Amino acid sequence: MADIITIDGSQGEGGGQILRTSLAFSAALGREIRVTKIRAGRPRPGLRAQHMAAVEAAAAVCGAEVVGVRLGSQEITFRPGEVLAGRYRFDIGTAGSTVLVLQTIIPALMLADGDSDVTVTGGTHNPFSPCFEYLRDVFGLLGSAANLQAYFELVRAGFYPAGGGKVRMQIRGVGSIANVAPIRLLDRGDLKYVEGVSAASRTLAGRVLDRQSTQVLGRLAAAGHSATAEQAVWDTDSPGTAVFLRTVFTRSVAGVSALGRRGLPAEEVADHAVDALLAFLDAPGVLDPHAADQLLTLAGLCRQESRFSTTRITDHLLTNAAVVRQLTGRQVIIDGRTGQPGTIAVGEQ
Repeated sequence: MADIITIDGSQGEGGGQILRTSLAFSAALGREIRVTKIRAGRPRPGLRAQHMAAVEAAAAVCGAEVVGVRLGSQEITFRPGEVLAGRYRFDIGTAGSTVLVLQTIIPALMLADGDSDVTVTGGTHNPFSPCFEYLRDVFGLLGSAANLQAYFELVRAGFYPAGGGKVRMQIRGVGSIANVAPIRLLDRGDLKYVEGVSAASRTLAGRVLDRQSTQVLGRLAAAGHSATAEQAVWDTDSPGTAVFLRTVFTRSVAGVSALGRRGLPAEEVADHAVDALLAFLDAPGVLDPHAADQLLTLAGLCRQESRFSTTRITDHLLTNAAVVRQLTGRQVIIDGRTGQPGTIAVGEQ
């Protein structure tokens, strides 16, 4: 095995994504890593429950030896073994993001020789991570360009603080990096339709579902966009509401979401999602900022050049690019300024 690679967890944006991206490539490529200063600048630095779950999940799918996994730890060493397809079950134990845990292990299981079935219990709709619908209807679809073949199922929704949600992923292993395709998305194509979901826990549904849906459809109609909005009622351990909107183009998709909270009117939840959607539609670029960040990891696995554009370059994307460069040795060129539209190219070493 090559020499250990040390990743500074405090660089750039300095959040948990540095750890997750590092784990993803370590498990997928078999490269030993040490991650230091994990979340050093955060109010509660080091590993929290969902970060520990991501480490443990990554270790499980590749038989890794791990040193330093404990609550609050700011350094871990991860020595991966062979990636093994199989049936896996992980419980975060809090309302931490199930989606982020899955995204940590997708690269490794994508390269596995065989299919896997993974269930993660925790939060499914979190303030600082993609919601389940984004994983299924945006990331999953866009990732198919790289030959990601995955099915995602919301078994049970989970809001903060109790969590208790459950997400299932079935993923087909393509066997090797040679079967990962390049991502080339530089043109959205024509807008085909806008669709959405207005969802709420059963205890809140009667008071918010219609209000969220009506506000979404009215705002979009006023902006010249016809849309549909499905309503969903969920049994959850903690009450919560959510709005997810997806734009479907002839060559791409994008998504935005908003979550309710105590004291926030249903109409304002809808407004947050619509504002984000309209901002995306008004900007040049194919991918929304979250998709650009997430697809960069899949592009880093491919031997061929990937090239895609985004409506907004974020600090998160720039930080993720630095980690991809360090762990893969590949060039990641970002053309554009932070906060503005730009193009990302992932090329040869």
